[in-house]
Amino acid sequence: MTRLDKEEQEILDAFDAGKMQRSPDIEDRTARHQQYAQAMFRKDARINIRLSARKRVERIVKNVQRQAQGLVERSYLDAERREQYLEIIEERSRFLRVFDLG
Repeated sequence: MTRLDKEEQEILDAFDAGKMQRSPDIEDRTARHQQYAQAMFRKDARINIRLSARKRVERIVKNVQRQAQGLVERSYLDAERREQYLEIIEERSRFLRVFDLG
């Protein structure tokens, strides 16, 4: 069991002795805090990251390569579709080389 500091112990003793009373507006407070909790979980987490053009292109190429590699490894893809993805990877790689990013 965790140790309580002096103030926490006083609150616990008062609660155990029945000396504490509910707030008169407990229903309103409860409803308000439930709304706060719901709003917190409803919000989207959005993060802005500043990247240089080079880093951005590198990330795009890396993501395309990962996606294509995953698709190539799956046996249900036909050869034509595999070729399309490999061509996309090659185009992206050429783009990087043109701008000396790869």
